[in-house]
Amino acid sequence: MKPKSILLINPWIYDFAAYDFWIKPLGLLTLAAILRKNGFQVTVIDCLNPWHDPSKTSSPIGALKRTAFGTGEFPKTHIPKPEFFSSFPRKFSRYGISIPTFREMLRGLPPPDLVLIGSMMTYWYPGAFEAIRQVKDVFPGIPVVLGGHYVTLCRDHAAFSGADILIEGIGESALPSLCRNILGAEMTFLPSLKDYDTYPYPAFDLLPHNDQIPILTSRGCPFDCTYCASRILNPFFVRRDPYRVVEEIEFWYKQYGIVNFSFYDDALLIRPTEMFIPMAEELIRRKLPCRFHCPNGLHLREVTENVARLLYCAGFQTIRFGFETSDRERQRATGGKVKNSELETALAYLKEAGYRDRDIGVYLLCGLPNQDAEEVRRSIDYVFACGGRPVIAEYSPIPGTALWSEAVAVSPFPLSEEPLYHNNTLLPCRNEKLDYDMYRSLKMLTRQDRWKG
Repeated sequence: MKPKSILLINPWIYDFAAYDFWIKPLGLLTLAAILRKNGFQVTVIDCLNPWHDPSKTSSPIGALKRTAFGTGEFPKTHIPKPEFFSSFPRKFSRYGISIPTFREMLRGLPPPDLVLIGSMMTYWYPGAFEAIRQVKDVFPGIPVVLGGHYVTLCRDHAAFSGADILIEGIGESALPSLCRNILGAEMTFLPSLKDYDTYPYPAFDLLPHNDQIPILTSRGCPFDCTYCASRILNPFFVRRDPYRVVEEIEFWYKQYGIVNFSFYDDALLIRPTEMFIPMAEELIRRKLPCRFHCPNGLHLREVTENVARLLYCAGFQTIRFGFETSDRERQRATGGKVKNSELETALAYLKEAGYRDRDIGVYLLCGLPNQDAEEVRRSIDYVFACGGRPVIAEYSPIPGTALWSEAVAVSPFPLSEEPLYHNNTLLPCRNEKLDYDMYRSLKMLTRQDRWKG
């Protein structure tokens, strides 16, 4: 019997700005790997992957600016702004391959038996809606399932997507019933949600090109910060065996020549003797010529002299840390993840290990409910004084988080009615003490050359 075919789609980004800072549809590719292991014929279209687009050269690096670290520009098309943003002074774009290219790719496939579409940011939902429209036009009558973060966080709004089925929460939990009810097939393999080592490697080989690969050593986070949705998206914290993580890195390096790896973890450094220290020591022992990047933000509290040395010696070239603010009261109110003294200690160890000031990115949240520009400015000055590089992370209100109600109460936008207003570019919780012009001035402050080394 011919195996059932399933098409998985990572949709476009619709936004004022977007840049490929190690973005890959890791969740979708994990589902693809599970489905393939169960004997299904699986195809993946990543609308953000420029190598899908035949209008580009065989290597789009010539057409799009890409870096040796696996980051770079997305293809983009300027499109009319949604009416909600008519007065906002920024252009709006669709990032990713062109719609004609997408339709051409769909028409080049035999009709699938099922289509799964992922979603990431709540305010990127127009890309998912567009993908659903195009799929239904090319493949009428084929069941379309929408899942991912947007559906989990904005279930009622996602009902307007046009999808036939909505999946909230961890996607693999829904696979057995989908396969049984829609495809009439039983899954013989399903990984354990409590044992992350039972998962197959994500199906990166189904993409046309990979200049970097993301790695997860864990799911979830033991912290419960008021602005973060990690506990909603992954209710429990589970970890892999550190040696199996290294085996995966070595697999992608030896089989596909990948040298850039990005860690998507929320808690890579937490309890370092369990994960990071043995993993880093094994990476050093195997002498893999790889570069590692941590765009999600590491925990400063766990940076000891030994951890800093291992970060440097194992090849962690892009290091970012979550600090959020130097205001002690707000630190306590948002979850107590880190103290000022811990930033000072961590940065001293990192510089002793060999990192320069400008190498150590420190995230600062800007635009929190009732936050003023002066607090952000003090935090910027403090990070510079400690010898780090301040990186502003604009706050995006997330439904279900502890800060959500306060954000809804203070925002000038109807956050609970329209997810587009969650877009951090807008500064959704702006106020008279932190408006858009003040924010732009703060961004300029972070770009000053005030590093010591």
